[in-house]
Amino acid sequence: MSVKLELISMTGSHVRLEPITLEHAVGLYEAAQAEEIWTYLPYPIDSLAKAQFFIEEAIEQVAKGTELVFVIIEQGTDRIIGSTRYLDISIPHRGLEIGWTWLHPSVWRSQVNSECKYLLLRYAFETLGCIRVQLKTDARNLRSQAAIARLGAVREGTLRNHRILPDGYRRDSVYFSILDTEWADVKARLESWID
Repeated sequence: MSVKLELISMTGSHVRLEPITLEHAVGLYEAAQAEEIWTYLPYPIDSLAKAQFFIEEAIEQVAKGTELVFVIIEQGTDRIIGSTRYLDISIPHRGLEIGWTWLHPSVWRSQVNSECKYLLLRYAFETLGCIRVQLKTDARNLRSQAAIARLGAVREGTLRNHRILPDGYRRDSVYFSILDTEWADVKARLESWID
């Protein structure tokens, strides 16, 4: 990557992405109450203690330089509505993954997720100098796959038995990517959706 990774805030018209801190625990917990958020994610944030654990774990990964973790704040209300992150950051190969994204159902199918992805992708390609950004999802999560494909990401394939979930389920993961050479088209598409 062309620059050093650093914790930054990113602001759009609908959302603001802020580096996660323990001060976000209550807001994160409040945003995480809907059970349908957690169907395909490793564990639910179903208590204030779990929210604090989620944040502490995120801060550890940030300290290691392997992830940058954000809370998603709705601009109009200034309330936390979810979280997202960069993970699997590879400086030598100029790539990273956008993932662990979850949102309160009240903003599903709105401009919020599109703008989050726009802010993250723009920073990855235009500031960090990435040549590849990947996204992955549970093979059962057809809604997520459709949303990722709608961005203009290319479906690369499925890793079978990729993860063993806490309940013992063997998850297949579907991978998508966007390359630096594809960013201009993806950027134009996203900007048309969030204006």
